[in-house]
Amino acid sequence: MAQKADLSSLAEALLSGSVEVVDLSAPLGPQTPLIKLPPDFAKNTPAIEIHNISNYDKNGPFWSWNWLKLGEHSGTHFDAPIHWISGKDYADGSTDKINPKNFVAPANVIDCSAEVKKNPDFLLSADGVRAWEKKHGDIAKGSWVLMRTDWYTRNGSEKEFLNADDKGPHSPGPTVDCIEYILSKGAIGWGSETVGTDAGSAGGMTPPFPAHNLMHKSNRYGLASLCNLDKLPPKGAILIAAPLKIVNGTGSPLRVLALVAR
Repeated sequence: MAQKADLSSLAEALLSGSVEVVDLSAPLGPQTPLIKLPPDFAKNTPAIEIHNISNYDKNGPFWSWNWLKLGEHSGTHFDAPIHWISGKDYADGSTDKINPKNFVAPANVIDCSAEVKKNPDFLLSADGVRAWEKKHGDIAKGSWVLMRTDWYTRNGSEKEFLNADDKGPHSPGPTVDCIEYILSKGAIGWGSETVGTDAGSAGGMTPPFPAHNLMHKSNRYGLASLCNLDKLPPKGAILIAAPLKIVNGTGSPLRVLALVAR
């Protein structure tokens, strides 16, 4: 009975607006910034294409619809464990096999926006997470850890969003010990506002790309290109991040939502 009452209360709160649904996703279309791999690799994610099938015309007089061409890791997207070599052997590591209960979880939002404004290469360390915990409380097992940087405000310009020069991309992210620490706390996933879950400098870390390497090695998840984390409290929001049920999917564009009490 208590569970039914709780769900009824949530439904009433959603209808009344006392619980707000916050959209954490960027628009998905031909202008969406996409990650660019180094020239040593032959292939990059193709540009997003949206093609019309019919638009209330001779091809379909009463309906309008499109077909899409896009990569799994385009725009605001979910990284499944099999996306990385360290997680390739998990039987439940693809988007179609992950337990759906893992798509709804509490969120911890660590505000690094002031540091990133001064230094786009800012890295969040384990000590930084511990300092946040002292102020806001421990990261609970099964919850998301999200790095707020306000980087999403650059999302309208691919040049500013990728922020690369001849030395490589310059964007914030976690250190190796940061990811190791949140995994020790039992975090279900790591999320960022940048084009990928790692920092621009992550290729030079040991191991390289720790948000990918270590999270997926532990059968955990990633969220990239998040938006509007500045609209969430440090604790208390519920994150809903359900990827498309792509067969053997390594990831998926998705609409990430947060439930926030107002």
